[in-house]
Amino acid sequence: MDSYNAPESTPSASSRPEDYFIGATPLQKRLESVRKQSSFIPTPPRRKIPQCSQLQEDVDPQKVAFLLHKQWTLYSLTPLYKFSYSNLKEYSRHLNAFIVAEKQKGLAVEVGEDFNIKVIFSTLLGMKGTQRDPEAFLVQGLILSPRLEYSGTILVDCNLCLLGSSDPSTLAFQVAGTTGACHHTRILSKSQLPSENREDKVLWTGWFCCIFGDSLLETVSEDFTCLPLFLANGAESNTAIIGTWFQKTFDCYFSPLAINAFNLSWMAAMWTACKMDHYVATTEFLWSVPCSPQSLDISFAIHPEDAKALWDSVHKTPGEVTQEEVDLFMDCLYSHFHRHFKIHLSATRLVRVSTSVASAHTDGKIKILCHKYLIGVLAYLTELAIFQIE
Repeated sequence: MDSYNAPESTPSASSRPEDYFIGATPLQKRLESVRKQSSFIPTPPRRKIPQCSQLQEDVDPQKVAFLLHKQWTLYSLTPLYKFSYSNLKEYSRHLNAFIVAEKQKGLAVEVGEDFNIKVIFSTLLGMKGTQRDPEAFLVQGLILSPRLEYSGTILVDCNLCLLGSSDPSTLAFQVAGTTGACHHTRILSKSQLPSENREDKVLWTGWFCCIFGDSLLETVSEDFTCLPLFLANGAESNTAIIGTWFQKTFDCYFSPLAINAFNLSWMAAMWTACKMDHYVATTEFLWSVPCSPQSLDISFAIHPEDAKALWDSVHKTPGEVTQEEVDLFMDCLYSHFHRHFKIHLSATRLVRVSTSVASAHTDGKIKILCHKYLIGVLAYLTELAIFQIE
């Protein structure tokens, strides 16, 4: 599903999430009022280096593995009003009915008349930074493939061709004992038929989480569930429709999560600082050079051990990363690049960072590679989502 591309919806319907996620909800207006009354919260000058194995004991390893190595699109989400974990099955039925209705209007992604869509809500136990964080939950849209019903019998497919007659009614009565007839029989064994236990295809996946979200949890009442970080994988038109249902049902508001070059620099430093038993990917940076008629991209790949050695040479605060260290780390990379290629990167814009921990892009895409640092990656993304909401 990493690269799944569903067909586009009909021209009359928009398939862009930003066209669905419009209008300020009452909660958003209240948050805006609180924001105006509070002082501007600057970016912290220091953050803790992500620690490995921060997952809670009750986490499901299979679900964690499912979340890794997929490209997720990031959104911030205002708190959900009157959301209840005890009603997940009911939410599944309601969202499923909503998608069916949208498909009939021509707004949903077409998957064919012979296929049905099933929506499943499930909790992601243990996916939290502290016990105060709400439980994360997963939403999946599955395509249910049509299955053949059988009771252990062998199905026989016969094609009969009787020479000298083209009348179907004649053929029906001349099957037995007719000379000059050609018979073709195809026998399907049970193993060749669709299996009753065949896995359904995942059409769309999204999950909601809050990792170390105390700054937001303290500002809302008990009627709201704070899950500010939303990650989606699948067609944008599906994301838009499912997001619309959540907005109508829980008085919330989705917004694409902005990641800028400044955030990427912090990600590069924090992820390079993580201790790895073994590296699964090179450390790579991608810069975009504005030029006409189209921009030029510059990719710079470094061996992860060399990147770690560079970080260790500038890192002075045990267990933490400071803004000064981030700036110095990036300046050393720019100098190293200029020394080898005689190209200044001062006029470029950092658009992607890839490490063995995770990769992120300014278009709001992220791929998490290492389960040991899953919570650490989500903690920073939660911080960015909360900051965008506030």
